[in-house]
Amino acid sequence: MRQLRDMKGAFDFSTFKADDLSEYAVSCGHALAHAMAKAGDPALICGYLGKSDAFDEPIERFALAYAEQNEADWSALKAAVKAGRIEAMQDS
Repeated sequence: MRQLRDMKGAFDFSTFKADDLSEYAVSCGHALAHAMAKAGDPALICGYLGKSDAFDEPIERFALAYAEQNEADWSALKAAVKAGRIEAMQDS
């Protein structure tokens, strides 16, 4: 992966309200979609990857591991909230 410009921003999430987080998620989705749209020509990428499983299988393993990590992170967050190590608010 390459980065054309360092355009990182910083956010103070402690001031977010539930509605702000939803809007932030939408903004992140738009940024990700825009980045993926510039990622390359699908036909060229398809030609590069070929017809074998040499890419399919590793990307499947990555996706499953990513999902498992996401579940583990969610469980750790819930446990930290329950133990009182962090504070969380529930959207009403």
